[in-house]
Amino acid sequence: MQLFVKDLTVIDFSYLCPIRGMVGESWIVDVLLDGGLDEQNMVLDFSKVKKTIKNTIDDVADHRLLIPTACSQVRWQQQGDRVWMDFASQKGDIHLACPSQAFALIPTEVIDFESVNDFLQKALREALPENVQGISLTLRNEVLTTPYYHYSHGLRKHDGNCQRIAHGHRSPVTIFENGIAEPKWDEYWANRWRDAYLGTEEDLVSVTELQLSKQSNINDESHYGFHYVAPQGDFQLAMPKACCDIIPHDTTVELLAEYMAITLAAKVPESHFKVIAYEGIGKGAIAVRG
Repeated sequence: MQLFVKDLTVIDFSYLCPIRGMVGESWIVDVLLDGGLDEQNMVLDFSKVKKTIKNTIDDVADHRLLIPTACSQVRWQQQGDRVWMDFASQKGDIHLACPSQAFALIPTEVIDFESVNDFLQKALREALPENVQGISLTLRNEVLTTPYYHYSHGLRKHDGNCQRIAHGHRSPVTIFENGIAEPKWDEYWANRWRDAYLGTEEDLVSVTELQLSKQSNINDESHYGFHYVAPQGDFQLAMPKACCDIIPHDTTVELLAEYMAITLAAKVPESHFKVIAYEGIGKGAIAVRG
C-alpha cells in the first residue's frame, strides 16, 4: 500500500557551490510512503506523516547551510559543538565559524536534489515506524514565470532558526510603479540579489576580529566580516565583498520589502511604488512608498 502527501513542507536553506558560491534555496517536498497497514488500517495517520516527516526534515536541513563534504573545495573541522568551515569557489573564498547546528554535512561532491534526497531519506528511515517499509521524496523548485533571486542571510534577533547566519531563500518579487506592473524593476532586484549575501550593517566587523580556521587567508579589502552572538551561539562569517549587499537594518522580509520600495522611490521620486516581496514560497511582505 502507498500513501502520498503533496506539498508536505518547504525547505529554506543555503548551500555551498564551487561555481556560484553561497546559494539561497527554497525546495518543495512531496512524500510517498510504502508499507503495510497498522492496527488503524493505515500506513501512517496523515497527522503523523506531517508531524514526523516535517519535523525530521526541519531538524536536519531547514534553515541550515548545506555543505558538500566530499567536494575538494571544502575544508572543515569540528571541536565539540563548534564547526570551522572553509570553502573555495569561483566567486571567492567563504569562511565560517558557527555552532554545528548551523550546518548540514552531506557526504557528496555537489548539493543537488539527489544528494539531499538521500540525506533526508536516511534521517527519515530512523524516525518512521516499522510498518513503513519504504519512503520516497520528491524535491522540487516552485515553478516561477517572473523574476526571482537567491539570497542568504542571518537574523541575530530571531528566537528561532532564522538566527543562523547562513541560510537562505529562492524568492520572486513583483513591483508596481504607479499602479502598473513594471517587470524592469523585478529584473533589477533579481539581478542585484542573484546568489547574494544580504548582510546587516550592524553585524559588520573587520575580518581580523573573526576567529576563523588557520586555512583562511583574507583581509578587509576582499571580504566583509560578520559576527554576532544569538541564543543558539556565536556566529562568524567572512564573505567576498562582490557577493554581498550591505543592508542598513535587519533583513527580515518586511524590512527588505520596505528597503526595495525606499530605494526605488529615491531613484524615481515622482513615482509611487508597491513592492510584493516573497520569503521563499507562499509568504512575504508588501511595502508602499512614494
